[in-house]
This record gives sequence, structure tokens and C-alpha cells, in this order.
Amino acid sequence: MSRRGVVAAGSAGNARHERARRRKGDANREAIAAAAASLFWREGYAASTIAGIATAADVPPGNLFYYFRSKADIAHAVADVFCAETEAMLQATAEDETEPRRRLGALVARLSRSAPSRVAHGCPIALCVRDFRGDAPVASDRAAESFTMLIGFMARELGRTGQRPSLALAQARAALVEWQGGIMLAHALKDATVLSESFRRMERLLGAQ
Repeated sequence: MSRRGVVAAGSAGNARHERARRRKGDANREAIAAAAASLFWREGYAASTIAGIATAADVPPGNLFYYFRSKADIAHAVADVFCAETEAMLQATAEDETEPRRRLGALVARLSRSAPSRVAHGCPIALCVRDFRGDAPVASDRAAESFTMLIGFMARELGRTGQRPSLALAQARAALVEWQGGIMLAHALKDATVLSESFRRMERLLGAQ
């Protein structure tokens, strides 16, 4: 093989190695964020430790700081996960239905699928918005964007039915309050029927029955 061929082969090998390294890094970052989201939800942000997050993510504790400089950075990654999941859910809902009332009904149905875990542990987004506020306020604001996305989606679909923008926004907010209030009370009372009733009221608010 010529010198040029050796150099080219070496460059290709280095490129493959770099791509593999980046894929592994991305996978580790995602694993850390997922593990942290679960721990923050079930144990609380303050009670969750860096060592516990690393163990749950199956990443050596010393390596975790290679991906995140601080616990607040991890909180921001968790908030990004919430936003990405919310965006994906809304996109899937929009693709499944075209008529606005049916879209709103489909959204309520999708939200209801997580009812058992919400009754057991509360809403992970709301908990993180609250818990991040002291140590990671930017992450708190980012997590709250999930709620903004939901309100915006509902308000737009209500607007498509002919409602005035101000009324559509008010009803969308009311629907979100109904959902979050139902989660909070159902979790406190350990009673799934409370949340089921909230979903039915959401459907009435949104005209999705």
C-alpha cells in the first residue's frame, strides 16, 4: 500500500473511532438524564445524589462529570427530556387526527395513559419545576416549557373551532389546571378515580366528548 493509501486508511479509521466515541458519549448522556429524571421524580431533586444517579445510569461516578459539570446541568438535561417528550407527543397527536375536537380528545387520551404512574408518584414535570427552582432556575423554566407547549397546542386547536383567541387560551389553561389538580389530589389520596374524573372534566372543557 502506498504512503497515501496508508494515510487515507488511518484517517478513515480515526473517523470511525471518533463516530463510535461520540455515539457512546451520546448514549451515556441519555442514560444519565433518564436515570436522573426517574430519581428526581421518585426521590426528589434534593435527595438524589450524583453517586446515585451514576449508579442508576450504570456510569462510573467519576465519569459523570465528563458529561455534566454539575447537578444543575443534569437538571437541565432532564428538563430537555420533558420538552422533547412533550413535543413528540403533540406531534403524534396532530398526525393521528386532523379535526380539532378529535385532536383534543386524542390528547386527553394520551395524557390518561400515564395515570397509574401519576397517581403513584405525582407529575414529574411539576415536581421538577418546583424542585429545580432554587438550585437550577434555568432548568426549572425549561421544564415549565412543557406546560407552555401543552397550553399552546390546546389553545390553537380550540381556535380552529372558531373560539376567540382569549377564550381559547383561557380554556386551554383551565384544562391544564384540571389535569394537574387531578394528579395532585389523586396522588395525595392514592385514589385513581379522582384523576379519571379530572380527565372527563377536561374533555368537557375542550368539547372533546
